[in-house]
Amino acid sequence: MRIRIGKKAGVLLATTALAAGTGVVTAPSAVAANPCWYSGGNWWCNNVSGAPVYRTPYVTDVVGRMYSNPSWFKCRYDFGAEVGGPHPNRWVWTQADNGAWGWMKDTDIYSETDPLPEASPSCP
Repeated sequence: MRIRIGKKAGVLLATTALAAGTGVVTAPSAVAANPCWYSGGNWWCNNVSGAPVYRTPYVTDVVGRMYSNPSWFKCRYDFGAEVGGPHPNRWVWTQADNGAWGWMKDTDIYSETDPLPEASPSCP
């Protein structure tokens, strides 16, 4: 008899917690990544540590690597070699940790890069 009362009390408490919206933790959905954010004159995005930075957006020479995370970026370029992901031809202009300037694949960035400005004469 005691076990049944305990089970009933547990079910009652769990139901009350659900109704009140407490006590339940759900996994985050994979809807969209958090966007990059603007601060101190740069766009900051979460990225893969150690990601290569290329001389051109055509997967040519690696000029450096990005070990910092988050890292800052200047603009985006929607043309070039196929990189896959939600933006299959997107590259972002940045300065690698060794000081070399170049392009990083959009697939190496966890944040949504849509907020970054498009490349212009002031941003190669």
